[in-house]
Amino acid sequence: MKKQFFNVAMGIALISVVTACNSSKQEGGADTSMTMSDTAMSVTDTSAMNTQEGVMVGGALMVPTKNIVENAVESKDHTTLVAAVKAAGLAETLSGTGPFTVFAPTNEAFSKLPAGTVENLLKPEMKKDLTGILTYHVVSGAYKAADLKDGLELTTVQGQKIKFTEKDGQWYVNDAKITITDAVSSNGVTHVIDGVLMPKK
Repeated sequence: MKKQFFNVAMGIALISVVTACNSSKQEGGADTSMTMSDTAMSVTDTSAMNTQEGVMVGGALMVPTKNIVENAVESKDHTTLVAAVKAAGLAETLSGTGPFTVFAPTNEAFSKLPAGTVENLLKPEMKKDLTGILTYHVVSGAYKAADLKDGLELTTVQGQKIKFTEKDGQWYVNDAKITITDAVSSNGVTHVIDGVLMPKK
């Protein structure tokens, strides 16, 4: 009789243990599933964020995965500059390894030049002059806004120097205001300016 009672008790205890384990596994499985889901969502969000890193210029996102020219052609504010770069045969150079720092005048900046200046510079016979002007906007090396100092002078690819000044918290290169800074490309940095830099003759 005692033996029978002992067997029944052991059976009940065993059933209780199995039930508890199954319940624990189900709850553990649910928690694990939720954790994996959260992790996947976190990874997805981070990935989406990374693809959006960049600087907005002319309605387009300038991203580090593209070179300077590839980024520039996306900006609706730099169609004149892109046309000039192509006319001067500099697109391949500015797509190269670099690094370069480019001070990019907007279409509005070019429009401030005397009437007919841009059209004249785009003529094949003016390629040398156009190249000189454009390379005066380019410096070897990658200079971000944090690297600029009041009174700093840098030698351009053209050969002459450009000078940086700070006025009321705003940076200028020669007489042109830097309106957008640190558009990073795979081969350098672009800063948008509101004027065209003209080298000395």
